[in-house]
Amino acid sequence: MNSLQLIWDASLEELKTGYRYDHNAENYTCLICGQQFTKGIVYEEDGVFYEAEKFTRLHIVNEHTSVFHYLLSLDKKYTGLTDKQKKVVQLYQEGLNDNEIMKETGAGSASTIRNYRFLLREGMKASKIYLAIMELAEEKARPEDKFISTHRTPNMYDQRYAITEQENEKILSTYFPDGLDGPLAEFPKKQKRKLAILLHIVKRFEANRPYTEKEINDILKNVYDDYVVLRRYLIDYGFLGRQDDGSTYWIRSN
Repeated sequence: MNSLQLIWDASLEELKTGYRYDHNAENYTCLICGQQFTKGIVYEEDGVFYEAEKFTRLHIVNEHTSVFHYLLSLDKKYTGLTDKQKKVVQLYQEGLNDNEIMKETGAGSASTIRNYRFLLREGMKASKIYLAIMELAEEKARPEDKFISTHRTPNMYDQRYAITEQENEKILSTYFPDGLDGPLAEFPKKQKRKLAILLHIVKRFEANRPYTEKEINDILKNVYDDYVVLRRYLIDYGFLGRQDDGSTYWIRSN
């Protein structure tokens, strides 16, 4: 049940811990897989009992190694790091010094590694300033000009999938003429329109629960006659997860 959506919406502190707390729902959500743990419930692991937040941290270690390893494994288009830079960062995080990293990576000298780390550090400083600038700019942007969160798979990381709130409203009103809870008039060919429709359709499902194929189909039949097409695109676009044998489906976290 892995989704980048939770990553995009997380604060810097949440990214570093790997989870977020929802005060209204009183639960902790793993940013990597979307699994939730409810405050007030005691969880057991190997005969030891944990309160929800501690168990969330244990879950991240047991299931994902660490949030550091997960974030470092993301595609370059998300991290900005080359494979060689990732290796240096990983070894540095593991506590190796410049000479040891040099031997592990085959770099020419320890000064080369030191230069790598210096440039990465400078990049981190620049990223903080860039983040502050963009957050300040977003605060003043008109609501209709803001982009909705759409990324579900790496190949969605380009302008074809950039949808503003205004565009989204227009697409949905066109393809759901009887209202947003009504049926889909037709399934479009253009990528952006498909994505807006799928983003809306997926709201008809519950997160964090398994579905059979029949249950998925029954819900989609109320949306569009060709429910098989909808199901396939929900999977292809990363909204719907499925066991290899087709026995279980689930909605990826959003």
